[in-house]
Amino acid sequence: MQSMDEVYRQYAQTVYRYLLSLTRDADTAEELTQETFYQAIRSSGQFDESCALSTWLCAIARRVLSTYRRKHPPTEELEEQALYAPSAEADTLSQVRRMELLKGLHALREPYREVMYLRVFGGLSFREIGEVQGRTENWARVTFYRGKEMLKGVVDDDESAM
Repeated sequence: MQSMDEVYRQYAQTVYRYLLSLTRDADTAEELTQETFYQAIRSSGQFDESCALSTWLCAIARRVLSTYRRKHPPTEELEEQALYAPSAEADTLSQVRRMELLKGLHALREPYREVMYLRVFGGLSFREIGEVQGRTENWARVTFYRGKEMLKGVVDDDESAM
């Protein structure tokens, strides 16, 4: 295994970006990155090279974040939550729009409906969608775009009828 100094220089940004994507807070991500490497040093003898070093470090980072979240639960005040809570009318309108969107999605013809489902609900990348469909990544992108455009027409027509 490389020296920890080399490992830090090579993987610190990767771990930091990973934690930043999970915390959305640069200061917390930096603090947890340092803790991750501290824990990695403590358990360096346990690394058996059965996975990539970056994978091992990100697994440690995930455990460090889990411990951090247990010790630092969110502390939003109830008054703050009430200030930003949607009104009953806004919540109802949001539910209606969501239902109209789902109805429009269901009404799409194939392959647009399948691509939209795979992307929106399945969380698949365009490359993965292309593989599932036996097509190219570009085909998946174009089909998704066209499906979105068809949905815009459906949702716009429904809103103008209200």
